[in-house]
Amino acid sequence: QVQLVESGGGLVQAGGSLRLSCAGSGTIFRLNAMGWYRQAPGKERELVASITNGFSTNYADSVKGRFTISVDNVKNTVYLQMNSLKPEDTAVYYCNCHKWNTDYWGQGTQVTVSS
Repeated sequence: QVQLVESGGGLVQAGGSLRLSCAGSGTIFRLNAMGWYRQAPGKERELVASITNGFSTNYADSVKGRFTISVDNVKNTVYLQMNSLKPEDTAVYYCNCHKWNTDYWGQGTQVTVSS
């Protein structure tokens, strides 16, 4: 059973930074497709960033150049470094693991960016 636990969300002013962490058990992250998604009130959940095989990354156009996804293979943890945050980045952020055609989700962590 894959279990994902996010942490690191909070309240930050525009232009600030946060680092989200996703610790996992039940699978080896570098062997799967890992991703960070977000969902703002009244909007659909959207992909923010993904990493496959521990090094191949993909980003939504809205966060390119500001966010960085990475994997710590020793800690089996996925990170999302978020810089130059904007109010429109406010959302609940979810960690995702796609393994054997099954999606696993964490409980989500709130990120609020004030203007």
